[in-house]
Amino acid sequence: MSPDRIIGRLAPSPTGAQHVGNARTYLLAWLSARSQGGAVILRIEDIDSPRVKPWAMQQAMDDLRWLGLDWDTGPDDVLKGPEAPAPGLSDSIDETHPALALRASGPYIQTQRLSLYGSALEELKSRELIYPCTCTRSDIEAAASAPHVGQEGPIYPGTCRHRGVADAVSLTERPFAWRFRFEEFSRTAGLSTAYTDLLSGPQSARPEELGDFVVCKADGTPAYQLAVVVDDHAMGVTEVVRGDDLIPSTFRQLALYAAFGWSPPAFAHVPLVVGSDGRRLAKRHGDTRLSTIRDEGIRPEQLVGYLAWTCGLQEQPQARSPRQLLDEFRWDRVPRTPLVFDAAKAAQMLRP
Repeated sequence: MSPDRIIGRLAPSPTGAQHVGNARTYLLAWLSARSQGGAVILRIEDIDSPRVKPWAMQQAMDDLRWLGLDWDTGPDDVLKGPEAPAPGLSDSIDETHPALALRASGPYIQTQRLSLYGSALEELKSRELIYPCTCTRSDIEAAASAPHVGQEGPIYPGTCRHRGVADAVSLTERPFAWRFRFEEFSRTAGLSTAYTDLLSGPQSARPEELGDFVVCKADGTPAYQLAVVVDDHAMGVTEVVRGDDLIPSTFRQLALYAAFGWSPPAFAHVPLVVGSDGRRLAKRHGDTRLSTIRDEGIRPEQLVGYLAWTCGLQEQPQARSPRQLLDEFRWDRVPRTPLVFDAAKAAQMLRP
């Protein structure tokens, strides 16, 4: 497989049912990779264990298949996509088949990749780039003077920044997380906290606006920021498409890429789908679960066509399969503003 080949990924979290907003982002991620002749990986991000639902991983895979979004390799470890051989022939695949290189980067379920995150954490410890932090959320809220940022709460004020890695030994009776020295590393490494988003354009932030962030939780679970960087690098991902609520995370992740000496992927952050109240799509806005839409007899092409219309990829919400949209996809056609989802209007358009 050429090192210049685009590799995208679909990364559902099995914390609940996938909904229309998730589908819109997955569609754009798939179209971006496939329209460039690229590969797609499916990865299950299930390290948020208290919220993970045992049924949600399989349902997410069923939803993606129903939509017509395929992947070259994933948890089922079966070659898929336009270049893949017919099902059942994997034992006789030629060793030069381009998707084989992707298979070597598995497993594709985060809870099966914990040793990789542990190794990355040890490297950060060896370079004193992280420190043990005993602050609780209420401690941070009481000490922080800066405003909230996104969904992540107040900016960490640096209360435990004076500690070194060795200080963890004396904290055996106090739970602690590991925080990355984001502000200090950015300053000493001359790191530019700016990047150009494929959809949202130039983005910038000051490290002090984001604060030192957690890379490993107090229970020993790797934090999202560390896990996705390790995964995307190990899997050769060159393009990350996700919701624009994660733009603040991108600056943090770029710092981790720099700390490990890895080349970062390109990023595209898609505006969220919101209800009429301007809030993130949720149960209060009606039942927008893909499983429900499927059970109501709506054809996947109807939903895909509707989503493509909301993305500016066609003038009318005509039924289309993802492959029929490949020639229509361009990032400059996708709106940069949130999509206000009108459940009643959508229901009319999607009615069988």
